[in-house]
Amino acid sequence: MAKPVIITVDDDPEVLQAVARDLRQEYGDRFRIIRADSGASALEALEQLKLRNQPVSLFLVDQRMPHMSGVEFLEQAMSMFPDAKRALLTAYADTDAAIRAINNTKIDYYLMKPWDPPEERLYPVLDDLLDDWQATFHPPFEGIRVIGNRWSPHSHQVKDFLARNQVPYQWLDIELSEEAQKLVEYA
Repeated sequence: MAKPVIITVDDDPEVLQAVARDLRQEYGDRFRIIRADSGASALEALEQLKLRNQPVSLFLVDQRMPHMSGVEFLEQAMSMFPDAKRALLTAYADTDAAIRAINNTKIDYYLMKPWDPPEERLYPVLDDLLDDWQATFHPPFEGIRVIGNRWSPHSHQVKDFLARNQVPYQWLDIELSEEAQKLVEYA
């Protein structure tokens, strides 16, 4: 199984590098760390992860970013990975953003910058969030996913071919499965 993903988003390159460094140092052996410098680039990465059927465990997102705030990013990211834990980073106490984040995106934690030392201010919080996520995580199907119409002869030919050759696959009906419709949209 591929490592679950922790994605961090921040428009400040120095902060982004520091967050990614701290995350890799503590969680790099168990999680894949992906960093993005904007909400838009993070959403593109999430679409690719969804297509590859890779799980996302945690979003660690800066609130103050140009073009798309952290809360706006989390609102869109939740539709793709609703079970991922959500933490918001901010440099100062912005209570309006915190209230909006809690109400709209149901963030799990609100972290203040700087988080030095990470052993006291960052890792304990993230350890709890990741433990909670792992307690309810069900690994995704690893194999071929076939999306098609249940009445399509071509779909049945593909399923028949895979079954005859003992290739494990997951069938997703385009008419009945929301996941199939979203995957087609992302592709």
